[in-house]
Amino acid sequence: MPKNRFHLKVILNVLGSMLFFNGLFMLACLPIALIYQEEGGGMMDMAGFWEFLIPGLGSILFGLGSWLATRKHSGNLSKRDGYLIVSLGWLLMSLVGALPYYFFGGEEFPDFACALFESVSGFTTTGASVINDIEAMPRSMLFWRSLTHWIGGMGIIVLTIAILPLLGIGGMQLFVAEAPGPTADKLHPRITETAKRLWVIYVMLTVVETILLLFCGLDLYHAVNHAFATVSTGGFSTQNASLAAYGPAVHYVVIVFMFLSGMNFSLTYWGLKGQLHRIWRNEEFRAYLFSVLIITAVATALVFSYDPQKLNVSLEEAFRDALFQVIAVITTTGFVTEDFTAWGPFLKVVFFLMMFMGASAGSTSGGVKIVRHILILKNGILEFKRQLHPHAILPLRYNKKAVEGKIAYNVLAFFLVYMALYCFGCLIMAAWGFDFETVLGSVATSLGNVGPGLGQVNPVSNFAFFNQGQKFFLSFLMLLGRLELFTVLIVLTPFFWKKY
Repeated sequence: MPKNRFHLKVILNVLGSMLFFNGLFMLACLPIALIYQEEGGGMMDMAGFWEFLIPGLGSILFGLGSWLATRKHSGNLSKRDGYLIVSLGWLLMSLVGALPYYFFGGEEFPDFACALFESVSGFTTTGASVINDIEAMPRSMLFWRSLTHWIGGMGIIVLTIAILPLLGIGGMQLFVAEAPGPTADKLHPRITETAKRLWVIYVMLTVVETILLLFCGLDLYHAVNHAFATVSTGGFSTQNASLAAYGPAVHYVVIVFMFLSGMNFSLTYWGLKGQLHRIWRNEEFRAYLFSVLIITAVATALVFSYDPQKLNVSLEEAFRDALFQVIAVITTTGFVTEDFTAWGPFLKVVFFLMMFMGASAGSTSGGVKIVRHILILKNGILEFKRQLHPHAILPLRYNKKAVEGKIAYNVLAFFLVYMALYCFGCLIMAAWGFDFETVLGSVATSLGNVGPGLGQVNPVSNFAFFNQGQKFFLSFLMLLGRLELFTVLIVLTPFFWKKY
């Protein structure tokens, strides 16, 4: 007799724990609502209190109930279980995370499509927003936006992995499905210990950046919000002008932490252990660093020379703005100090191409990831050599080690699927009647989890003008990009659901 391939009770157990933690994070917004006691939106005219209390408690109760009902069911998770948990987990988190926005309502969230878009954008660390006047929003709502970034940055599922021993479940399958990039470096033989180490680094970077932003003159509320958005490479700000509202000191602090957050966290771990040689020997890190330096040098020269009477910037300002925007786009953070689409057609194309780069695998950034570009380029060069020397054995090497053929095929398949999905997304948006730049920019920034794009979604605009169907579609693209395409697409295939 055929039987189901899934361990449904184990899956419900994990999803229940995720809902429980999501509820706790929601309740963490209540002190903000109580401290500032802003009016509007909620019951008893305390904006953000009831909007978080009701869904937060509901999420805790449903999650705890699901966990208690299935706590006696443990076992090893299969790959199918892992894919299903990751896909359903992110969808569930996004749906529940949209409830505070939906209950708040108002002009900013008139329907569930707007609320879901903001929630998905937060959890996927895209940073695209439908809010027209950010500074008019209750601080508790803005804190929740930043907190969803922080949760999604490392992945709520990695947090769940850290407590899976309490559930009696092995978590390797989840880590493989969740990990950004083609490989996941293990820092410890036990996957739970790896997850804990990653979270320690993540929290440490957040705390250090918060302290430095406090020294730069930000108050605790704004410092924490921007630290959450930086370390997660998200990009939600508490200001309408984004980081342009602050001075050079804040810009340089954020630049440093955007760059660090775009690094492979495994390298950060080894760097903290004093093994700096591991960082420099890493091909992806060198490519990441040199890409930032070279593009920044070109952008600085062009920004400084491009219509200086109009821009009226000094060399330092040109360098700072260029460096900030280059790192913000490469790491898919999406913070803004200047509108890079106003820097001339050449730089506009350069920044558009950077939306497809992504930073390092094993970081919180989105996009294709630099390691994939390296492997594709190396493999292309090897093909020329193989044509000249058809009998020679020419292995693909990365970090001086031969790369398995299945990894090379996976990278090529990922890139082809990524570009196919991008073209498909562009066709869908074009069918809705948008102009060429808006079509290219909206799909690139959604699939790459970047935030700002081109056309009507440029760095000084937002996504509020899209209708409900368009927001649902772009939200789907954001989820696809955040979960590395295959995780979601595999779940959508018919053979995934077949029994054996």
